[in-house]
Amino acid sequence: MWGPPRVPWFPLGFAVGLALGGSLLQGLGRLRAPPRPSAAPRVAPLRSLPPPAGNSSEARALYERVRILCWVMTAPGNLETKARHVRATWARHCNVVLFMSSEPDESFPAVGLPVQEGRQQLYWKTIRAFQYVHRHHLGQADWFLKADDDTFVVVANLRWLLAGQAPERPVYFGKRFKPFVKQGYMSGGAGYVLSKEALRRFVAAFASRACSHTSAVEDVALGQCLEKVGVEAGDSRDTRGRETFHPFPPETHLTERLPVDRFYPQYSYYPVQWAAASCSDLSVSFHYVSGEQMYALEYLTHRLRPYGYRPRYRPPLPPAGPPAPTRRP
Repeated sequence: MWGPPRVPWFPLGFAVGLALGGSLLQGLGRLRAPPRPSAAPRVAPLRSLPPPAGNSSEARALYERVRILCWVMTAPGNLETKARHVRATWARHCNVVLFMSSEPDESFPAVGLPVQEGRQQLYWKTIRAFQYVHRHHLGQADWFLKADDDTFVVVANLRWLLAGQAPERPVYFGKRFKPFVKQGYMSGGAGYVLSKEALRRFVAAFASRACSHTSAVEDVALGQCLEKVGVEAGDSRDTRGRETFHPFPPETHLTERLPVDRFYPQYSYYPVQWAAASCSDLSVSFHYVSGEQMYALEYLTHRLRPYGYRPRYRPPLPPAGPPAPTRRP
């Protein structure tokens, strides 16, 4: 008696398994593989507004002498919820401003880097952003600041900090942490600023494969690469030893006892102080700042003044750094 033809289950199952396994491996490969190597198309930067006429001659001179390019790490879904508040407030004080995303947006404007979104892609986005800046904007600034779209920066105070530094010196500044890297590394959330020579060395290290994508933890991986290529982790404290870059919002530093925090004192490169002593009068940055807080901090740092008050802390302007050797931009 003839029955229905027998199905060769083992060969069929083997073939299906191969197909499914291949798809799975391909999917995993996409998660771990580097972003597309193609360069992002150039986007016109959002240039800053000229210094207001009421600014002091000192601030105007620093604006012209200490040229800072600010690039802000953002995402397509954050342009209207976060990045637009940065654009409307502190970013206007940079000499050049760029918003780095994974998709281009000419109306904002935002640069579309060849990367995916997600925390696992933060270091890739950082690498591609610095490569983009080096390729298109190296000659337009001497210092290159990376900040998140929830970081507030007092750019004038950053200029004061950098005024005595030579951009041809391989150095970078930020909130210095100490584990994982011998010389320490700078907190990603508080922002960090690279000299022109530091940027050159970072980009060259990836071109020569002296550095590679070793970790998704952006700030640690970048610190390890910079240490490898001889970029110094600079001291960003003021002349009284107070911190200028801050990984938390102002209220956290001013009202909480950070020294009893479980992790912060272990990570901080310098001894942690608390309350008013934790923040320099010339602080540069704060992290985890909401959109509403951006406008409040912009008002407090650039407009509100108590009548008749003389700043209690007014250190002299550092002398200009040593002249840089002549080289191409």
